[in-house]
Amino acid sequence: MGKALLFLLLMAATAGAASPPGGGARPISMAVEFMDHAACAYVALEKGWFEEEGLDIKAYKSYITGMALAAALARGDIEVAYICLVPALNAYANAKVPIKIVAGTHRYGYGLVVDPKRVKSVRDLGKKGIRIGCGREGSVVDVLLHRGIERYGLRSDEVLRKVRRMNPPKQVLAIKMGRLEAAFLPEQWATMAEGLGFKMLLTAQDIWPEMQGSVVVVREELLRDHPEVVQRLVGVSLRATEWINLHPKEAAELLAKQLSVTGERVLPARAAGAAAALEITPEVLLRSMGRLQYTLTIDPEMVQEVIDYMVQLGYIRKGFEAEEILDLRFLK
Repeated sequence: MGKALLFLLLMAATAGAASPPGGGARPISMAVEFMDHAACAYVALEKGWFEEEGLDIKAYKSYITGMALAAALARGDIEVAYICLVPALNAYANAKVPIKIVAGTHRYGYGLVVDPKRVKSVRDLGKKGIRIGCGREGSVVDVLLHRGIERYGLRSDEVLRKVRRMNPPKQVLAIKMGRLEAAFLPEQWATMAEGLGFKMLLTAQDIWPEMQGSVVVVREELLRDHPEVVQRLVGVSLRATEWINLHPKEAAELLAKQLSVTGERVLPARAAGAAAALEITPEVLLRSMGRLQYTLTIDPEMVQEVIDYMVQLGYIRKGFEAEEILDLRFLK
C-alpha cells in the first residue's frame, strides 16, 4: 500500500458522540474506542473518578475504530485518548501529531475467529472460498494478520487476496449473514462473534506474545503546560485498572451499561442491529475482558518491536526510537 493512501486512510474518521462535561479546573477533551480495551476510562467515567480528581472532561467521544480516533487526534479535536498502540504510532509517525504515550491500558485483546465447519486450522485460511474479514491496512488487526501469516508460514498472496476490509461491527454483521468464514477482530467483537457459532482459533497471545494492546496518549502541549493534569489522568486510570482486576464481574456489568448507551450513538444503524442481536451482555464482556491483561505498565522494547515491524510492512515511513513517543514518568 502506498504511503499517500495510508495517510488518507488515517485521516478518514467517523463521527463521535459527546457526553456532558464534568467539573474541575483545566477543561480537557477525551476520546476512547468503543471497546472493552478502554475499560479503565469507562469505569472512571461511570464512577465519577475524573471529577473526584478535579478533572473537567469538557468533551468525551467514542470512536468505532482506533484509526478514526487517530484522525481526530490529527485534527486537534482530542487532547487525551485511550487508543490502540498501532494507530497511535501511525498518528505520530505519519500524520506528525504531537503526542506522547504516558501509560499502557492492556496487553493483547485481539483474536482470529472462524467458522469451525470451514476452518479447522490456521492453514485453512489459504483454502479456496475462505473469506476473511479484517480492518483497514495499517490497523492493529491488519498488522496482526501479517504477523500471523509470517508466524504460521502461510502464503501472503493466498491469504491477502481473500481479505474483505471492514470495521469490526460490519464484520460481525457479515458473519451473521454468512458472508465470512474467518475474521481478525478486536475484543469485545471477537467474543461476540462466538455467539454466532464462530470459534476463537487464535488470540493475540498466540500470534504475538507480550503484545501491547492499547495506551493512554496526550498531546504534548497538555503534558508541557499542565503536567499535573496528566498525572491525575494516569492516577485515575491506575485506580480504575486496579478496581477492574479486583472486581471483574462488577466491571463487566458496568461496562455493559456504558457500551449499550454509547452504542446507540456511535454505531451505524445496521451495525447497531447486529450488535443488539448479539447483546453486549455482562457475561459476554466478562469472557472478553478475561482475554486481556489490564495493566498500565508498558515495555519500551515491545513498543520498539511494533515500530520496527510497522516500518517493515511499510505502514510507517521512517523508523524512530520508542523513547521519542514515550513519557512514562507518572508510572514511577
